[in-house]
This record gives sequence, structure tokens and C-alpha cells, in this order.
Amino acid sequence: MPTGTDSLSTIGFDADDTLWQNEQFYRLTEKRFTGLLADYAEAEDLTNRLLEAEKKNLKAYGFGIKGFTLSMIETAIEVTEGRVPSTVIHQIVDAGRDLLSHPVEPLPHARATLEQLSGKYRLVLITKGDLFDQERKLAQSGLGEHFNAVEIVSDKSVATYERLFARHGDGPQRAMMVGNSLKSDIVPAIKAGCWGVYVPHRLTWAVEHDEVPDREARYRHIAHLGELLEIVRQIG
Repeated sequence: MPTGTDSLSTIGFDADDTLWQNEQFYRLTEKRFTGLLADYAEAEDLTNRLLEAEKKNLKAYGFGIKGFTLSMIETAIEVTEGRVPSTVIHQIVDAGRDLLSHPVEPLPHARATLEQLSGKYRLVLITKGDLFDQERKLAQSGLGEHFNAVEIVSDKSVATYERLFARHGDGPQRAMMVGNSLKSDIVPAIKAGCWGVYVPHRLTWAVEHDEVPDREARYRHIAHLGELLEIVRQIG
């Protein structure tokens, strides 16, 4: 591993929609949800109300499938003014549970990139969401062996990156965070002193949107993970 006082020594990776597909399954479930309530509201209205419920419930339920399922139930109760049939509630619960059974599909270049970096840098998986679900996806992905550490956190903030890169590396100044969320993976990591490498995904949850920090010296943007190795080489 690099030993220079200013050289890159630790690389953090987001998981969902950075290393494997995730948001597409939520979108499919959302479509299933709007179909169940089609007699009560238009799909666009249901989608907007569900998003508002999710935002409101983040502090109480956190990120992940449980909070999403509870937000669907809450939205169903509200749009039907409490008249939603129990059969529909049951189908919503089933839809949420089905999210736990979708296959884990690593994104292009994920495995090859981790293989190239493993052993040369400390690799840390930093993800948020339901503990059991994230552990399941990591196990099924077959990518776990490449990481020196795995951190499943309730949220990603400046303090999160300061703490984790001090714990698993040489501090944020010698660390890089790679992910598809500007709000969670890139902006707070750069504020903590890390390099931030944005890898956009075609589907990104609205809550994860933020302004592109393109004036920051430590910001980088790549089209896919296959371009990460060159960025790492340039930074050293």
C-alpha cells in the first residue's frame, strides 16, 4: 500500500447502484404500489406523496426497505382516508418483502476494478440501509473478499467520513470516496477532506440529488467504474 504522507491509501465505496443494481427494484415496487391504489389516485400523485412520506420518515425509520414499506402503508392510508382494504395492505407488505429476494447484480467493471485495487489500497465498503439486507447483498455479490472493512451506517455525513477514514485508514486527506449519490457519497466526503469520485447511475433516488461540486479541487466524475483506475493512478 502507498506509504507517502500525502498519497492515497484508502478508498471507500458505496454499495447500492455503485457496485450493484438497487434502485430499479424500488421503482418496480413503486409501480406495483401505484397499481394497487389506481382506484384512489393517479400514479404521479401517488409517487409524489410516497416520496414526501419517505422524506418525512427518514429520521424515524432510516434508509432501506423497512422505511420504504412503512411509507407505502402510510401513503395508502392517507390517500384512501383510512378506507384502504386490508387485502391491499397485505399486498403492500408482500411487495416490500419481495425487495429482499431480488438477485444481486454487480454493475459493469465493479468486480474487475476491486480486484485491481485490492491489496494495493485499503478498501472500505461504506453503505447505509437495513443491516440484514445490506449484509445479504454483499454476501450474494461475491465482492466482500476485496474489502478490508465494511461499515453499514444510518447516514453519511462529514462526521461519518472523518470517523471512518480515521478508523480504517490514515484520515480523510489520504482517502477517496466513490459513489453514485452526490448528496451522500460525494459532497460530504469532499467536505471531510477526501477525494470524491462521482459515478452516476441512470436511476438515482430523488432524495440523493445535490449540486455538482465541480469547483472543488478534489472532485472527479467518471462514466463507469472502469475509469476509476486511471483516476487513482493520477492521484497517486
